[in-house]
Amino acid sequence: MSDHPAPSPTPGTTAGASPTVLRIRIDLVDAHPPIWRRLDLRSDLTLDVVHQVIQDAFGWEDAHLHRFAVGGSVWDRYAQLFLCPFDVAEGEDEGTPEEQVRLDQVLSEPGDVLRYVYDYGDDWQLTLRLEQTLPTEPGTPPAVCVDGERAAPPEDSRFEYMNDGLAALVDDPDRFNPAEVNERLGRPWYMLRARGLHPRLLELVNMLSLTDDGAELGTRLAALPDEPTRPSDDDLRTALGAHLWFLDQAGGGGIPLTAAGYLRPALVEEAATWIPTMADWIGKANREDLTYPVAAFREALVKKLKLLRKFKGALHLTRAGAAARDRPAVLFDRIAVSIAPPHERGRFTVDADLLVLAYAAVTPGGELPLDRIAAHLTDLGYEHDDGQPVARRDLRLYESTVHHALVNIAEPPSGRRARSQISAVAAALANAALQH
Repeated sequence: MSDHPAPSPTPGTTAGASPTVLRIRIDLVDAHPPIWRRLDLRSDLTLDVVHQVIQDAFGWEDAHLHRFAVGGSVWDRYAQLFLCPFDVAEGEDEGTPEEQVRLDQVLSEPGDVLRYVYDYGDDWQLTLRLEQTLPTEPGTPPAVCVDGERAAPPEDSRFEYMNDGLAALVDDPDRFNPAEVNERLGRPWYMLRARGLHPRLLELVNMLSLTDDGAELGTRLAALPDEPTRPSDDDLRTALGAHLWFLDQAGGGGIPLTAAGYLRPALVEEAATWIPTMADWIGKANREDLTYPVAAFREALVKKLKLLRKFKGALHLTRAGAAARDRPAVLFDRIAVSIAPPHERGRFTVDADLLVLAYAAVTPGGELPLDRIAAHLTDLGYEHDDGQPVARRDLRLYESTVHHALVNIAEPPSGRRARSQISAVAAALANAALQH
């Protein structure tokens, strides 16, 4: 089929019940001699992932804008456009966000063509032509480079390329090694993207892979099971003991509060024997206003998890609390959803939450590396108003409750323990939260 308008894909839907492999030849337009790559791509890749594949296949750095089109040129107002996030936000062109469209929604029959441009200034235009459809096998990777010819022109070199040719830009214009491309296509980012992880976490993994101390995070996340495994009910009852204790207390007619709105001293003392972060607390723990771990834990049950509510001088179960009472698996899922970072929160909070969750997921039984996470946030460009870098104390003080939630998912306190210890159940919970 020639390059003519294709049926409009429906954003957010899939084009087939199961993925196939699409063998696609990608040519740099107006390259003489030809510069091209042949790739096997899973048909269920969305176009934002295909964009990243193209960047890796041609050795570019994803430093400029891009877009896709069917039915005409990428600059043709009658073509159907698939836009990068910046163009969607700008709103100057009509088109579908690229992340909402699967590859097999725009390439379905041999000969179908998808057009792509990278860097609106240099105007590197490419054509993606479907050559054949192949079956998938167990473990089929998202993208594989089969072959190709000639080196690609480097970033920001259009003027020199057009005037002096490729030989003026690279040492060996004829050099092309598919193994080098496949090494880039084997990065953990692709495996993590296929799992549907939070898109901002994928960006963070990509950016941190360029730093000395952040490259291993993606590898460790990729080594996690594809499907998070919920711990056994016995393990959940132990690690969620404090939560279940509060729900049980509230289910017996409510937890009475003092006239000032605090837990009564006897209940504070009993709660302190359940809440994990009380392990390193010094003091009598009989007044809630002077026992921060108890006050913070109770506040999270009310405001964050919405398992309890204040009513007529007592704490009562909400509908969600009643559903989770004595049902640890339901409670586990509720907490996982509550700590999954939403898109609309402040960027620092989302990034800090995601890094805390990511490191918690890969640190079962260990201590959360807060110093490393703070260094990552500094590497990502965050700093205090006075120019000071992010410090580990900031991860306890910022508005998020993710760190607080994770360290309170453990056995009841017995002796001192690391303040940021991550239990096996907390690690499983962090992994589950990353899937939401």
